[in-house]
Amino acid sequence: DLLALGDDDLTGRPFAERRALLEEAVPGGGPGVYVTRATTDIDEAQRWFEVFEGAGLDGVVAKRGDLAYQQDKRVMTKIKHERTADCVVAGYRVHKGTEDAVGSLLLGLYDEAGTLASVGVTSAFAMARRRELFAELQPLVTDSADHPWTSAAQDSGTRTPREAASSRWNAGKDLGFVPLRPERVVEVKYDHMEGPRFRHTTQMVRWRPDRDPLTCTYAQLESPVRFDLGEVLAG
Repeated sequence: DLLALGDDDLTGRPFAERRALLEEAVPGGGPGVYVTRATTDIDEAQRWFEVFEGAGLDGVVAKRGDLAYQQDKRVMTKIKHERTADCVVAGYRVHKGTEDAVGSLLLGLYDEAGTLASVGVTSAFAMARRRELFAELQPLVTDSADHPWTSAAQDSGTRTPREAASSRWNAGKDLGFVPLRPERVVEVKYDHMEGPRFRHTTQMVRWRPDRDPLTCTYAQLESPVRFDLGEVLAG
């Protein structure tokens, strides 16, 4: 967006006009500077949504072309990809400030070598549900040394929750977890993968008692065609 040009305040002008002035002010961009693609063609936007996920983009953003700049207001709509995956629940973290409530379920998928890799968490539960999950999962709690996310598995190079002793955002946050026998499967919604893990926290859909945990592999995930981000931004 372009909010001012020289001494001219552009915030009162419609977005479509500000966008045109931006393209004139930064023609072709430059090293490290890009004017992102924009279109009023729905079919073109749909194509970008489907194709450019492979460049690491979550989706597309829709803005009304006739709106002036709205300070401190969200007047855009984000359209993100949403998919589901069946994951093994191999552990949980206790909810902060409690001893009998689940904070998050730790999710795993089996790789081609048959190793259960940590891929993310699901954590949006009401407090009553957190306590129900805690009681529900107690029969699966294990101290077994052969749990796939023990220190031995970590030493072998397996991606486990123990790899980070504290959060990168909060050095004091405890990331220890309670290991579970990897016998239960949960279906979750996710928007995007970042490498071998879910980029964001997933949303629980339902338990999958009909699913064999050993069948929960990376093979079920859609793999978008890879694109170079520079090519996407450069148009």
